[in-house]
Amino acid sequence: ILLFLVPAVTMRSWADEFKAGTFEILKTKPLSPAKLVAGKYLGAFSIVAIAILPTILYAVSVQSLSQDKGIDIGGTIGSYIGLFLLAAVFTAIGTWCSSLSSNSVVAFLLSAFMCFLLYTGFSAVSKLPLFEGSLDYILEMMGIDFHYKSISRGVVDSRDIIYFGSIIAFFLLITNRKIALS
Repeated sequence: ILLFLVPAVTMRSWADEFKAGTFEILKTKPLSPAKLVAGKYLGAFSIVAIAILPTILYAVSVQSLSQDKGIDIGGTIGSYIGLFLLAAVFTAIGTWCSSLSSNSVVAFLLSAFMCFLLYTGFSAVSKLPLFEGSLDYILEMMGIDFHYKSISRGVVDSRDIIYFGSIIAFFLLITNRKIALS
């Protein structure tokens, strides 16, 4: 669902600013491009986070209604940490894709495609017989799916946190560069 929710939220971040001509007004404000990008990113991410938060009620309901031990608390907390990190990465990708076009539909399609490609692409390429036994594990580790699965099992590893943070920083950096040059 995030593959469609996040691009729908982020598709108008920059595209409508370019299309409506309000980007020039933004550039006259005493705000650096980094602050503009951070504001757009945090605004879009807060909308996505607010959309995810009510699902916590499901976990609490299942835990309280169970007769035995209930659900695995560590796994559930890890899954939610992974879900919020995945949403943060998709939001950064969507914000960047929105900065590439003045058409919000193009931004949506590009964002959905990029999120899907970065989520499943590396693990799909690693399964090719060409890379079997040599580079398959390295290629799989480069994908978002590998790190998301690791965290969603309840194992919050610093390598996964650093991976997600670096992907977010990379896409916000290239968005900042694009906005600064516009």
